[in-house]
Amino acid sequence: MYVFLLCFVFLKERRKLYEANLEKVGLELETEDKMTYFVKIHAPWEVLATYADVLKIKVPFKANDIPDNSEMPMNWLSTPFRLPGHIMHPEPDYFTAPFNKDKSDFFLIGDKETFFPPSTRNRIVYYILSRCSYFRDECGDKDKKGIKRLLNNGTYNAAFPLHDSRYWIRSRDPSCESERYSLYKHWARFFSFFKEQPLNLIRKYYGEKIGIYFAWLGFYTEMLLFAAIVGTICFVYGFLTYDDNEWSKEICSAEIGGKIVMCPLCDKKCGYWKLNSTCNSSWQSHLFDNVGTVFFAIFMGIWVTLFLEFWKRRQARLEYEWDLVDFEEEQQQLQLRPEYETKCTNRKLNRITQVFVFVFHVVTVVSVLKISLIIACIIGVIAYRLAVYAAFASIMKDNPTTHLQVVGPLITPQLATSVTASCINFVIIMILNLMYERVAVWITDMEIPKTHLEYENKLTVKMFLFQFVNYYSSCFYVAFFKGKFVGYPGDYVYMFGKWSKLRNEECDPGGCLIELTTQLVIVMTGKQVWVGVVSLPLSLTGISLVCVPVIQFGFITLFVASFPLAPLLALINNIIEVRVDSWKLTTQFRRPVAAKAHSIGAWQEILNGMAILSVVTNAFIVAFTSDMIPRLVYMYAYQPQGEMNMKGYINNSLSVFNISDLCSFFLCRYRDYRYPPGHEKQYAHTMQFWHILAAKLAFIIIMEHVVFLVKFFVAWMIPDVPSDVRARVKRERYLVQEYLHNYEVEKLKIQLSQNNHGEECTCTPMIYPSLPKHEVLSECL
Repeated sequence: MYVFLLCFVFLKERRKLYEANLEKVGLELETEDKMTYFVKIHAPWEVLATYADVLKIKVPFKANDIPDNSEMPMNWLSTPFRLPGHIMHPEPDYFTAPFNKDKSDFFLIGDKETFFPPSTRNRIVYYILSRCSYFRDECGDKDKKGIKRLLNNGTYNAAFPLHDSRYWIRSRDPSCESERYSLYKHWARFFSFFKEQPLNLIRKYYGEKIGIYFAWLGFYTEMLLFAAIVGTICFVYGFLTYDDNEWSKEICSAEIGGKIVMCPLCDKKCGYWKLNSTCNSSWQSHLFDNVGTVFFAIFMGIWVTLFLEFWKRRQARLEYEWDLVDFEEEQQQLQLRPEYETKCTNRKLNRITQVFVFVFHVVTVVSVLKISLIIACIIGVIAYRLAVYAAFASIMKDNPTTHLQVVGPLITPQLATSVTASCINFVIIMILNLMYERVAVWITDMEIPKTHLEYENKLTVKMFLFQFVNYYSSCFYVAFFKGKFVGYPGDYVYMFGKWSKLRNEECDPGGCLIELTTQLVIVMTGKQVWVGVVSLPLSLTGISLVCVPVIQFGFITLFVASFPLAPLLALINNIIEVRVDSWKLTTQFRRPVAAKAHSIGAWQEILNGMAILSVVTNAFIVAFTSDMIPRLVYMYAYQPQGEMNMKGYINNSLSVFNISDLCSFFLCRYRDYRYPPGHEKQYAHTMQFWHILAAKLAFIIIMEHVVFLVKFFVAWMIPDVPSDVRARVKRERYLVQEYLHNYEVEKLKIQLSQNNHGEECTCTPMIYPSLPKHEVLSECL
């Protein structure tokens, strides 16, 4: 059975040398048009056994005799979501141990052609290809090694594992595996979206790394269902209390909002405007800015903890079922990257361990480049937003206050600016994304990590840092900076100084929360459409394993207080994404090289960090971006009639500026809490401002402590490894020792029986070499 295919066009000397050195694998040269040549690679049993021993691949030695008590009550309810047993469990459950070629009869080897699964075979072959040299002995150029380098210099056009059959029809040869067909039929079709994923078959065909990706994505999607239900309920609550929105009624009222003239929102180009022009945005803001928002922010802080803790348990179970326990330690020692072996030729003596270790120098400009890109991205996002706002504001020039709705009756100038800026921001994000991916890979390659695991972790951290700034900077700006540092009429604050003429943006009188919601919806949904329709699944590109879902995870946790429907959109997207990615993987692309992974790697710590950060960001969003706290302070402390309602809130929340200070003779209003003109402390913050600030800080402290207390308690209550998995791991380790002991004893008995009767045994003890010979023999007999 052929495992790998190498494709090339021109015969090159280095290709001949490379293939000549591949003596351990079987090669066959084919061509159809006498221009493109294909080298088919087959790994015989001796090669597979040798490298399975080198890589310590675990193989079965005994059927699992532990009874399965995992049946759930009323399990029949899940019948419509199940797949056939032979698809969910393509192989029986065995106890496994690292393969040892010298003890091959210890393992349950039936057919040698199918003993190693397809993913293991192509992983072994790629391990050989990545280390095989193509230099002459007299040249001594040790750097000329590996299929990856030959692909980069154009010696070969492609190198990839072969699929086992066509995906739309089962193989006619009964001896040929048709796992690709099974995956397509039961997994890679959209109408199977409600079915469970055949994770064991995915792992067998594609390897553990892709298997763990789809396992994580599926589990994340399942947990999103609960967040989506609660978020939808909170949104419905905002919709049902739509008519109780007293402050929006005042804004829309002709007697109140229609008579309040607001100060210009930009210099020179902007005119005065009436408050009731923001009527619609105020109503829209109430759908997301209500009491349910606070409850949902607290709920999501607890949900994210439950998600991470339950995933740890799910991951621990997969580690055991997929023979990945203690995998990381083995790989650190066994799988050095070929690039590290060839490039790191300088050595120094470690004074502590007295062992020569490889060292390499990392160019300091790399760190400078990373910092520069991050700073440039942040400044660029803010600068272009201000520029777009100034451009849009020019439309309003010389318009009288009675004709301010120049962009339609349902869209305010602020909202229109936010929408256009968000769209431009999304385009910039997609463009920068391509550059960031290349830069992250380039920087990681320069560092020459020692092992594949170290390479993945370094690349993951760099990718996330770039993506974090790229995707979230605009949302952080709207949530925590826009409208917070604007000054007041006559003393406005300018970005980059007054010479730039870019006055800091103000929030809509209805609040900045609706603009944050707009920003979140455009970037989040746009990214998902782009990834799902245009780009490849990241599990195939080799850049990063779960980057796209983690970025989505950030959107629904860091800023969920502004948009309770975010989990619902993420749920719908992920249901589609699982099937789209599986369809692309199974039908549209070459079979990827199998790789092992016992977890989602550095992404686990990133998710933990984002879970903690999400509590802080949502607390600040409710306190400083939402108008929840100012409304509560007004209702409980500043309502003029002492009633528990919001009547008069709008007039109370707007300060007064005397236009006669500039060139006119009337008053305009602006959003702030400052003393009016003529007061001894005119334009200074009022005591109500400080009361509201104190209430905001108190809310942040209380919310964070409550949520963190619940989070840590939940994390303490839920063990990372299920008790039954822990027991199975212990039993398997015990059985490995016991069966190896019995195996060695049986071999010793056979050796003894082959000796002549009456002669002294001269065999070397195999289990207890330190014990006297007669003690071993007495135990054997």
